[in-house]
Amino acid sequence: MGERSASLSDAKIAVVLPCYNEAAAIATVVADFRQALPMARIIVFDNNSDDATVAEAQRAGAEIRHEYQQGKGYVVRRIFADIDADCILIADGDGTYDAADAGKLVDAVINGHTDMAVGVRKPLDAKTAYRPGHVFGNMMLTAMVRFFFGRGFSDMLSGYRAFSRRFAQSFPITSSGFEIETEITIHCLSLGLPAREIITSYGARIEKGGSKLHTIRDGFRILGTMLRLFKDYRPMLFFSLAALMLAASSLGIALPVVTDYLATGLVERLPTAVLSVGIMLCALLAFVCGLILDSVARQRLEAKKLAYLLSSRSNYNDQKR
Repeated sequence: MGERSASLSDAKIAVVLPCYNEAAAIATVVADFRQALPMARIIVFDNNSDDATVAEAQRAGAEIRHEYQQGKGYVVRRIFADIDADCILIADGDGTYDAADAGKLVDAVINGHTDMAVGVRKPLDAKTAYRPGHVFGNMMLTAMVRFFFGRGFSDMLSGYRAFSRRFAQSFPITSSGFEIETEITIHCLSLGLPAREIITSYGARIEKGGSKLHTIRDGFRILGTMLRLFKDYRPMLFFSLAALMLAASSLGIALPVVTDYLATGLVERLPTAVLSVGIMLCALLAFVCGLILDSVARQRLEAKKLAYLLSSRSNYNDQKR
């Protein structure tokens, strides 16, 4: 324990809390994280709050930053661009995450040499902490990521995460909203970065009124982001599946045409035959697109790995100085 505390005290740690209208909770959240990580900077990133969030955060002693483009993805993009730290811990400002577990996540990055530590949520009271739709959506998306990418995380939508400096410097964020966790997860999986999951308590929001996550709307946005990233990262598999479905449809449509031809020697359903051929051509085109885009995706992945390695080397040289 002494070695761990000494190591953490020497590291530059930033606890960053993205906030939108969290006046009821933010002072308590800041105080809890300050107690859990007294050596860390506590930074509140306000995202156009129209209540007393900023005033409450300042009163609690937090640094204040602003991101005026609405959406959590924009906030995280600014965090990774502006915050210079050996470890960046991001948590929601609504009081749902247990600050007492922050040291475990930070220690996994600083001493465990991982690039991302994910707080796997264990609800203190599942009825008040989770909506049934959120539980189902999280399970479905987690299963789909495991199917598409071969592995995944137990709680891929958790907003309680710690990141290494090199992760932050090598991650090209494109998401704008709550789908940011999906993009972060897939970026980590595609590069094969070292990551760790840590069980953490999860409670109900301090402020009454429920989560700002809209189950249906944001669920579809997250699903759309995952499908887009699946296409970008695994185009060969994506377009091969599309080609397989098109080819199966073409053969199904062509079956009666072939049967009639074998029986009579005539193509009596010419429009059906033309449709079948057209669909099969689309299947071939999809397969060829997959081949071409697979080469492009490999080049993009190599560029991301190079950025990650260059960031690692730069950080190592800075430490030597």
